[in-house]
Amino acid sequence: MSEGDSVGDSVHGKPSVVYRFFTRLGQGWYIVTYALGIYHLNLFIAFLSPKVDPSLMEDSDDGPSLPTKQNEEFRPFIRRLPEFKFWHAATKGILVAMACTFFEAFNVPVFWPILVMYFIMLFCITMKRQIKHMIKYRYIPFTHGKRTYKGKEDGGKTFAS
Repeated sequence: MSEGDSVGDSVHGKPSVVYRFFTRLGQGWYIVTYALGIYHLNLFIAFLSPKVDPSLMEDSDDGPSLPTKQNEEFRPFIRRLPEFKFWHAATKGILVAMACTFFEAFNVPVFWPILVMYFIMLFCITMKRQIKHMIKYRYIPFTHGKRTYKGKEDGGKTFAS
């Protein structure tokens, strides 16, 4: 870096894309940031939800479902949105948001504290509903706190060729 370069300048003297993105977010682009937050919330809810919703499968017996009674067979938790697809979609969302900051049409002037409060309210209401659903149908999408089952000990001899 020479004397005249600023912090965000790259080796060639042009601002880097990441620096430009974050400075633009600091100067506006609240609608883009809000839309990205809503998109990530939607992905997170899909990540926490089971592939087969137990509330829709109460009467029909068309496929695997989560156990709702003590004597039912254990079935593993299968996510509606697998982890790799979650991270892939989240990364694509960030890249689209970064691309939107290069167009002035997306820089809509809004009072940003209202968007922040609305997002927090939406997040709390959505997560409350999701947690109630988890408690009602007794599924935990995380491995912490789950019972572990041990199989039979293998007492047989191994054969070597």
